[in-house]
Amino acid sequence: MTKLMQKKFKTSFTASALLVVALLSSCASKIDTVSEQNLVSELISKVNIAGELTGADEKNWWKSLESTQLNQLVTDALANNYDLKTSQLTLKSALARLGEQKAQYLPQGGVDIATTRSDVVATYDRQSSASLALNWQLDLFGRVTALIDAANASAMSQAQQVRLLQIEIVSSVVKGFVSYQGNVQKQNIISMQIEALRQGIDVLQARVEEGVANDLDLNRTMAQLRQQQALIPAIEYAKYRDLSTLAVLTGRLAQNIALTNEQNILAHNFNVTLSDPNNAIALRPDISRALYDFSQANSLSVSASKALLPDISLSGFAGVLSINSTGFNDTQQQWQVAPQLQWSILSYPALLAQRDAQQFLSEAAYSDYQQVVLKAISESELSLQLLLNQAQQKSFADQRYHFASNAFLQAEAMYQEGQIPYLELLDARQDVLIAQENAVDLTISSMLAKVNAYQSFNGQWSYMLSTTTK
Repeated sequence: MTKLMQKKFKTSFTASALLVVALLSSCASKIDTVSEQNLVSELISKVNIAGELTGADEKNWWKSLESTQLNQLVTDALANNYDLKTSQLTLKSALARLGEQKAQYLPQGGVDIATTRSDVVATYDRQSSASLALNWQLDLFGRVTALIDAANASAMSQAQQVRLLQIEIVSSVVKGFVSYQGNVQKQNIISMQIEALRQGIDVLQARVEEGVANDLDLNRTMAQLRQQQALIPAIEYAKYRDLSTLAVLTGRLAQNIALTNEQNILAHNFNVTLSDPNNAIALRPDISRALYDFSQANSLSVSASKALLPDISLSGFAGVLSINSTGFNDTQQQWQVAPQLQWSILSYPALLAQRDAQQFLSEAAYSDYQQVVLKAISESELSLQLLLNQAQQKSFADQRYHFASNAFLQAEAMYQEGQIPYLELLDARQDVLIAQENAVDLTISSMLAKVNAYQSFNGQWSYMLSTTTK
């Protein structure tokens, strides 16, 4: 953080730089995602975001807070969150559909066994048959391959959605836990101020009765007491809101979650360090998902184009027929192989319209992919600017609290010696209260900004988290 405090982030990025990514040939049914990711990595390396934060591996970054409670909450959330379970089941469904699509490479068909007996006068009144019928779609023009590539891209996109949810869950758990502990500390500070004001009121009432002080001092002190007491319900609600958020994330009800006070986490030396900031952006799941969505749309576009070409298949039939018997005695063998060509020439206008529509969707998916990359870079830059801003504000807030505390001690000594009236002491106490609350608020905001930075630079740690939770 010291380097971050000393140097402002100066990055230059234009939308035209993003367009360096080459347009891919429409004849390829599968996008080369590795090449695309390399192009994004090269683009981000030119921007050189967060070079000052290069350091240790960010895997399991929340464990550097050294909180057993927090670690357990993250573990419970990853295991029990219902949104994550839903997304994981959707991924399994997408993988099953991919398997279904791959099966189209194989011959399709089935076995039919039948026997009949009739009392109607006929040439044959009893017969049995058994047959095997097959149909094999020959993928000479790559239409089936394009559909398989589309199904594979869809499954990979859903896998990235699982990563996105894991990022959101982990970050939200850490933010909720930090916010809860911060609200507990703020409540403790307000409680101490209320107790101090009550003690001051007792002293003032005695002095008023003695005629040393007047009712003005007493009433102003009573007003400050009510002001602080009015903050308690808001703090209680904020604590319950944090508990409720953590409960939903971990798949529980709010009444079933209990946290012990752990305010020392706010003073923990928690800094943002990234092993490879550029890859942390390039491997973000939102970028990867947009890329796979583009790949799926491109494959469907290729499939729509291939639909203009004829379909060639082989049909086969083999069976036995037993005449005048319900068994398979005295059977006759039958078989047939028939190549088929089907070309929907009369449907060309509709097929051309479908092809054009899918090509526009492919272009739209590519445009969305570019926008996602641009937003990811912008979001990462903003998270670093917020990190710097909050660190600077926290430094000034800590200094303000330090000076306000010194001023209150001086005012208290001067009041005891009769050099200043009680109202000035009351003002000094109010100043230190405001400064202390402001320092705690900015401590919380600074920690949340650090969590937000890890959430933005999530490509590395979310990938490792995904592989360890499978």
